[in-house]
Parts: sequence; C-alpha cells; structure tokens
Amino acid sequence: MSVLVVVECDGGEVKKSSLEVASYGSQVAQMLGATATAVAVGEATEANLAQLGEQGITKVLYDAEPRLKDFVNGAYTKLIAAAAQKEDSKIIVLANSNIGASVGSRLSVRLQASLATNVVELPKTDGGNFVVKRGAFSGKAFADVKLEGERKIIAVKKNSIEALHEAGKTAQVESFSAQLTDADFADAPKQVVMQDQAGGILLPEADKVVSGGRGMKGPENWSLIEDLAKAIGAATACSKPVSDVDWRPHHEHVGQTGITVSPNLYIACGISGAIQHLAGVNSSKVIVVINKDPEAPFFKAADYGIVGDVFDVLPKLTQAVKELG
Repeated sequence: MSVLVVVECDGGEVKKSSLEVASYGSQVAQMLGATATAVAVGEATEANLAQLGEQGITKVLYDAEPRLKDFVNGAYTKLIAAAAQKEDSKIIVLANSNIGASVGSRLSVRLQASLATNVVELPKTDGGNFVVKRGAFSGKAFADVKLEGERKIIAVKKNSIEALHEAGKTAQVESFSAQLTDADFADAPKQVVMQDQAGGILLPEADKVVSGGRGMKGPENWSLIEDLAKAIGAATACSKPVSDVDWRPHHEHVGQTGITVSPNLYIACGISGAIQHLAGVNSSKVIVVINKDPEAPFFKAADYGIVGDVFDVLPKLTQAVKELG
C-alpha cells in the first residue's frame, strides 16, 4: 500500500503548495509504514518531478496526455482515481487549492472515501483512529475530525506544513496512462485565458504579497505597490472595493469572496481591514499594515503596523529594501 500524493504543476514547475503536500504525504506514509507515491497533474518535466524525492516521494506517475496541461475536472478525477487503484492507495493527499477543492469532492464520491479539507496538521492515529485537525470559520477556529472508512482524502492548507528538503534524493518517474477518452474532457473549458500576475508570481502560490486598498486613491498610483512587490519578490493583490471599481483586475482580489492567500508575508497598504478581507488573509504568517488611520481595524490583526501615509511610507520602504539587497 502507498499514500498517493496529488502534485500540481504549472509551466513545467511543481507548485510550492504541492511540495508541502508531498512532504505531508511522505510523513503520513512513514507513520503508517507505507511508501509515498505521487501522481502529477498539469504541465511537468521529468527532471522536476524526480526532485520530489527531496520531499520523501519514492515514485511519480505521469500521464503525458497533452490535454492534461490545463485543469479539466472529469479528466483529473479519473486520472487520480486510476493512480489510486494502480497503487492500492487508501489515503490520498492533495492541496487545498481550487483544483484540490474541485477534484477532492468528486474523488470522495467516486472512491466512497471520507474527505477532510483545510487540514493543518499531521493526523493522529492513536488507538486505531485517524483524526486530522482542520481550520473552520475562515480560520477563526479548529476542529478535530475523525475520518472513517477504508479510504481517506486529505486536502492540506497551504503554508501549514513546512516542505522537506533532503538534498540528493530523487524519485523514480514512471510513465502512466489513465486511458482517458474524449468523454473525460467533455467539461473542458472552450477557451483558457491566462492572466499573468505582475512580476510573474501566481497570487495563490506567492510567499509574499503586497496588497492595496482604496487608500491608494486610484490606479495611477499602483506603481508604488508594484515597485515594492518587485523589490521583495512578491505578488500584488487588492481589496474588493478596488477591483469593484476596476482599478485592478478581479483575479487580484483577495478576501472571503475572492482569492484566499496564506503567504509568509502579507503587506496591506491603505486597506481598512473589513472582516471579509481579513477572512481571506488571516492565515498569513506575518501581516504588516500601513495606514494613516490609527483606528483602522486591520491593525488589530497585524503583527507589525506603520501609522503613516502610504505615499510617504511606500517609496521609503522600497528604497530601504533595495539598499539592503
């Protein structure tokens, strides 16, 4: 038996969240006396997949079907289910991402498996039980969930598990075919529109995020956000009111109704900190708030705060970063 890890790839690279998932899966396998096998989805290269050995993966299954480059719910579900059957995997671990959320529920029904999302810790297996800790109520609480049944699916929250790096270890990459047909791609999008983030860093995968709100006063001032983001290697984001008035594209909107992020560093510039915005960023490891209003609600959630005008603070902060670099 092996633990099956779903590894998401983009542009030939393994996503950071999937490195964390691979580390989680290999540790679960070690706890159970099993091995950890990965199945790759998306566009990947054999060299990058082999490096998953550093996260404890022993073997990677890769279906070279070209239509799997872009996410197709039905095809991805069948691929992962076929890999689980091939490897006799009773536990499947994936990222709590858009892909993981879509595929996880389908797999749960298809494989008659119990499913836990937003998982933040390794399972507890005392007394023959299998209990995982998951975030609830937009990260304001945690719940211990006992997974029943022979098959279990775990969706791991981004940035909750540190990725392992055992230098020099490689995984065996094995060609694999799920025997996909045209019918499996019936729900494929008719057109895929790629939206690049500023600086080329995908917002959901970013380690650092610089975000702006209405305090930026207009799209013409967004270069201040972009300059700081470029200096520290961050993705850019915005609050909902900013995207609503088309200052920034909607794919940069973070919050309860937008993208949920969990970076190591989140810098909020001119954002008051409405509860809907906090719900999308409160899993960040460090939150820095820059706002000229000392009573802004966001300061209550901040690890560090700067009371000042963003138009004064941001250029100085960017210059200081450049001097340190």
